[in-house]
Amino acid sequence: MSSTSSAKRAVCHIVAMPYPGRGHINPLMNLCNELASKSDNILITFVVTEEWLSFIGSERKAGKIRFRCIPNVVPSELVRASDMIGFLEAVWTKMEAPFEQLLVELELPPTLIIADTHLFWAVSVGNRRNIPVASFWPMSTTMFSVFHHFHLFQEKGHFPVDLLDNENELVDYIPGVSSTRLLDLPGFNGGIYPLILKQILGCVSWAGKANYLLLPSIYALESQTIDALKAELSLSIYTIGPSIPYLDLSHGDKDDCLQWLDRQPSNSVLYVSMGSFLSVSNVQTEEITAGLQDSGVRFLLVAREGSWKLKHGCGGEGLVVPWCDQLRVLCHPSIGGFWSHCGWNSVKEGIFAGTPFLTFPLFADQNLNSKLIVEDWKIGWRIKKHQFTTRGEISSLVKKLMDLESDDEVKQMRGRAKKLQKECLQAIERHGSSESNINSFIHSILQFNDH
Repeated sequence: MSSTSSAKRAVCHIVAMPYPGRGHINPLMNLCNELASKSDNILITFVVTEEWLSFIGSERKAGKIRFRCIPNVVPSELVRASDMIGFLEAVWTKMEAPFEQLLVELELPPTLIIADTHLFWAVSVGNRRNIPVASFWPMSTTMFSVFHHFHLFQEKGHFPVDLLDNENELVDYIPGVSSTRLLDLPGFNGGIYPLILKQILGCVSWAGKANYLLLPSIYALESQTIDALKAELSLSIYTIGPSIPYLDLSHGDKDDCLQWLDRQPSNSVLYVSMGSFLSVSNVQTEEITAGLQDSGVRFLLVAREGSWKLKHGCGGEGLVVPWCDQLRVLCHPSIGGFWSHCGWNSVKEGIFAGTPFLTFPLFADQNLNSKLIVEDWKIGWRIKKHQFTTRGEISSLVKKLMDLESDDEVKQMRGRAKKLQKECLQAIERHGSSESNINSFIHSILQFNDH
């Protein structure tokens, strides 16, 4: 055997394929960085569309992660929010063929495919080409379990249902999931169209046919849900979270935003972010800005649209920026609270930073994540309780959360946030739950590679 072919066999070549969206690409990229850092025998090819390769630019093109792209067979990221059904249909029907063609063209044959669970067709590709597949679920394990057990809603007469009369009715029969209002469940709150829901349920079903299920969560956060899934599913399940860029925290210069935070007192700033995809209405945005101003609390607001318009309305206590390095900001000692839309990546970053939350969920999994924060972990309050939130409601809750001399309720909540932070940090330390799971996963795929 030639030395070249011997070297090719010795390397475990992972091909990673994320769903084309920032909230999906980032956690899978973070996992790939961790995998690559732990073994010299792992090489990773990270596959994105041509458009996403241009967005990522030169962010990370060094080391053992190589970037390859498939053609832009899905609508542009810049317009996908205007036609989510069309975008998802393209993801589900047009990406498979170019992805499989790319696998054929790779010089080094793939040992393993890691694909976002929403790309259900990756399991078929792996089966056809005799390549094991790890399904990467980018949301909470609780969300996965709800979809996995969705048939129970129909059996119990809860789906379909008229929420006008039943929104506060509690569901307590999902294994490992605590009692939850119908309104907080995906598929019930109007955030997921029936056609999309049906397809997502199919994606979750396909995940059960993969070789591995990777959950970017921390075992301590969702232990009962994780245990229940492991008891039901036959594939290997690994909790490998938080899958956030904590490895990068010590790198990079301080931008204007961080320098501004350096000048603020400890725990005095509320960080406000609505995520990277959907935004709130202009009227609600104005009400949020007014409520923040009325509170008198220092705040850092990430506003991707209309930043200049907001800047004139923010007074001396606030800083408005179009973008920031969120994890570095949350970990800054000046930050005392996190107003979040409750995307799963943001939830994990807030927990990692030990920050209490004000939740403002918008769609999809965000209502359920908000419920975990407020009711299960008790590390935040829900600020969005109905369709429109007034400046008075906002100002009152913001003041209460950020008053460091406030009542015992807030102090206890901050204490619980610090306790969860400690559990998160322990999970990624040596012999921690996530660290052990990542090592076990690597051991498994390297063994597979040897065969």
